[in-house]
Amino acid sequence: MSKSKLISGIVCLLVLALTQVQAQEAIPATGSESSGSGGSASYTVGQVAYTINTGSTGTVIQGVQQVYEISVETGIEETAISLIITAYPNPTSDILKLKTDAEFLDLSFSLYNLNGKLLQSQKLDDNETSIDMSGFAPSTYFVNVFDDHQKVKTFKIIKK
Repeated sequence: MSKSKLISGIVCLLVLALTQVQAQEAIPATGSESSGSGGSASYTVGQVAYTINTGSTGTVIQGVQQVYEISVETGIEETAISLIITAYPNPTSDILKLKTDAEFLDLSFSLYNLNGKLLQSQKLDDNETSIDMSGFAPSTYFVNVFDDHQKVKTFKIIKK
C-alpha cells in the first residue's frame, strides 16, 4: 500500500467519523422540581434521555440538565429611605417573618410563586409580620415589599 493511499484512507475515515459526531442539545418544553419524604428531584420535559431506571414504584428517565438562574430587575430607582427589612427563617417550612425598623411608612408585601402568580398580599401592620406558608408546596417564592405601591425590597424565599 502506498503512502498516499494510506493518507487518503485516514482522511476518509476522519471525515466519516466527524459526520457522525452529535452534541447534546436540548430545548426543553418545561420542567420543575418535586420533593417528598424520600427526597427531591428536578426534571425537564423535552430533553435527550440517556439512562432509564426502572423500579417497583415507577420508571425514571435521566437526562442532562444545567442549572441557570436568571434574575432581572428593571426600573430600579434610588430612594432616600434608609430602611432595614429582614425575612427569616430562610429556608422556611411553615411561618416566614418579615421584620422592619420602619414605624411610619405605609408598607405592604406581596408573595409570588415562580410563575409570577400573586399568592398573598397584605399590609405590614407591625414591625414584625408573620406569613403562613404551610399551605404552599415546597418551591421558591418571591416576597416583594412595597412602600406606598413602590417596590423597595425583594426576597427570594425557599419553602422546604
